[in-house]
Amino acid sequence: MRRDSLFYQLFAQLPQTLFDLLGREAPQGYRFDSVELKQTAFRIDGVFMPPDPSGIVYFCEVQFQRDNSFYERFFAEIFLYLRLYRHTFSDWQAVVIYPHRQAEQVSFDPYEVLVNSHRLHRVYLNELGSLEALPLSLALMQLTVLTEAEMPTAARLLAERTRTEAVPRPEVIIELITTIVLYKFTELSREEVLRMLGFTTEELKRTRFYRDVYAEVREEVYAEVREEVLQQGLQQGLQQGLQQGETLVVLRLLRRRFGELPAGLEERIRQLPVHQIEALAEALLDFTTLEEVFAWLEHST
Repeated sequence: MRRDSLFYQLFAQLPQTLFDLLGREAPQGYRFDSVELKQTAFRIDGVFMPPDPSGIVYFCEVQFQRDNSFYERFFAEIFLYLRLYRHTFSDWQAVVIYPHRQAEQVSFDPYEVLVNSHRLHRVYLNELGSLEALPLSLALMQLTVLTEAEMPTAARLLAERTRTEAVPRPEVIIELITTIVLYKFTELSREEVLRMLGFTTEELKRTRFYRDVYAEVREEVYAEVREEVLQQGLQQGLQQGLQQGETLVVLRLLRRRFGELPAGLEERIRQLPVHQIEALAEALLDFTTLEEVFAWLEHST
């Protein structure tokens, strides 16, 4: 699992996460970025930049594998940044996130004075506390270190908290939970994960996954019918082309879900008027079997 990229997605979407880790009120205006120090080809993956030069710059690293030269590299990058960008901040702090204490390097020499100073905050995810008690942003971090056996129940708990708590940007939380579970269960599709977590159709529609897939399929289909519509050049031809496009979108989405469709089912869908095609496009996210598609057709036609 590439946990570092997951954490940086979380930081980019919800910058207050860093301040949750530090137990501090999140100041306004901080921007999270990855900064390349070009003179030496160093790159600091996580930098929280203050909105003005009177603020504190925060350096953040996710370290899930033991590296006995980690602090040597980390402090070298930090001090080069401090020299290059001294005009942009008044002070600095650093945060390193570990899954557990065993992942930290063995010896701190000759950086022990820095490691043990107030400037460095070491976080061990397995010591943060229970998922129920943690802020949602920190519970997401802890989700990354759970076992396959623990993750489904924990992920459903966080999904339920997303629904019941007043959280900023709940669609981002849904997307992050789904991505974390996908990294663990690589054999599942994103939609299967969303279903496993108990998200409703309306919640699914608010995810980037749904918007991207639906937009992708629509673009593919309309590219196929666009030339024919343009050649006809008539209003009737345009209307027929749009209806054909909507029908093909529904058929392609059904094939992505269930594989090859029975010939009779495909023909029935092609015969639907445009308002029923649109209704079927809305309803198909609720279907888990082809029998449910047949039942919908029986009820709606």
